Amino acid sequence: MIRLRDARPDELDTVADVMVDAYAEYRAALPEPAWIEYRAEIRDIPSRMPASTLIVAEDAGSLLGAVTYYPDARLEGHVDWPEHWANFRLLAVAPSARGRGVGRLLTEECIRRARAAGREALGLHTTRLMQTARAMYERMGWVRVPELDFFPVPEFQVMAYRLTL
Repeated sequence: MIRLRDARPDELDTVADVMVDAYAEYRAALPEPAWIEYRAEIRDIPSRMPASTLIVAEDAGSLLGAVTYYPDARLEGHVDWPEHWANFRLLAVAPSARGRGVGRLLTEECIRRARAAGREALGLHTTRLMQTARAMYERMGWVRVPELDFFPVPEFQVMAYRLTL
């Protein structure tokens, strides 16, 4: 049975490994220096912890995935998210756990927390490469917010989505 919980301090390196493994499929689409920088950012969980909560999915003690949830989206740092929004980033599902609904469960947990905090909306960023994730978000009712897109490198668009709560 899949269980969601906040990550423990003693497992941050393991969670970082799971997250990097999950994003490694996109490595070939990025210039090598950009991938190296992105991988370092994914692994740098401690720098995100003061403003966020790292939520993990586990089954029988095995980590299946994780997501970084920001109850105040303005503290995330990539764009100027609107006031009264929450957001999440770096939703990652271990390649061996895909197809079990882990990504949806982690997304639903972020929605639950944002609603409980009285947020107006929940935001996220994704890319064209992440077709499975985008399709899931769109099925769940997320809509594009192109004015919050950004380009970490000139040829690579990161697309914003919003779910009104």
